[in-house]
Amino acid sequence: MRSIPTITKHLLIINALAFLAYFVLGRTGIDLNNLLGLHFFLASDFRLYQLFTYMFMHANLEHIFFNMFALWMFGSVVEQVWGPRKFLFYYISCGIGAGIIQEIVQFFSLYFMLSSQYDGIGMLELFSLSAADAQALNAWTTVGASGAIYAVLLAFGMLFPENRIFIFPLPIPIKAKWLITGYIFIELFSALSTTSDNVAHFAHLGGMLFGYLMIRYWRKDQGGSGFGGFGNGNSPVDKFRRYWEKHTNKKADDYDRTKRETDWDYNERKKKEQEEIDRILDKIRRSGYDSLTKEEKRKLFENGKND
Repeated sequence: MRSIPTITKHLLIINALAFLAYFVLGRTGIDLNNLLGLHFFLASDFRLYQLFTYMFMHANLEHIFFNMFALWMFGSVVEQVWGPRKFLFYYISCGIGAGIIQEIVQFFSLYFMLSSQYDGIGMLELFSLSAADAQALNAWTTVGASGAIYAVLLAFGMLFPENRIFIFPLPIPIKAKWLITGYIFIELFSALSTTSDNVAHFAHLGGMLFGYLMIRYWRKDQGGSGFGGFGNGNSPVDKFRRYWEKHTNKKADDYDRTKRETDWDYNERKKKEQEEIDRILDKIRRSGYDSLTKEEKRKLFENGKND
């Protein structure tokens, strides 16, 4: 546990304690998932704080195990690149965003369900019918960290798209960018084709959507400070970019293209750089972030900035 970064470690602990409390209190007749899980916003038991608390509750041991395994495996690396504050902000925001998407999808599901029974139903009638059946709507309850976890998977894929990962039962490693793309298609297909598997597929997609928009915004604001950028604009790389643009009247991104480097040499250089990043990530998984040298930490950080 000492090798796991701070926020990831505390999220693992909080989720484990919440599941233990759910299991113990369940023996006394207290259902924590009913109290802290995310109810449909037209249900009688809905509370606004559930948009936050639902991501720390889980339905069963299998549910929490796979979520926490993914958080440990991918969250540890993403937190090391971004830092604890930015990672926590991203995780919580995407979890809340996933809950909001789930609420919107449930609202339209209810509308289509009732419109098939009542011709010409409008929004006002929908709210009236929902209020009369608010107790029954409590059955629509969402629990789990999956929305935030899928956002972490997306972040890893966008930071290290070329990193190869072994996924059971595939016999060969698969690049992170293709793994994430596959997850998106699987979730979208499952969301559109199944209605009774008790899995919040749209919440998973919602977490990834919020994560994608957030990362895209951060990358556009890369020269800013705080959560809006990867740095404060005063790193040696940032200073060089400003110097290059001022004295050549060219964009700093054109610098590499001014060097006499063939496509073959460029691809070979990028391949070696990716192999080095893969080696560093494997070292983190085996021995933890603290085992890295200063040079390895610098390479990991720079790769996270440039991808």
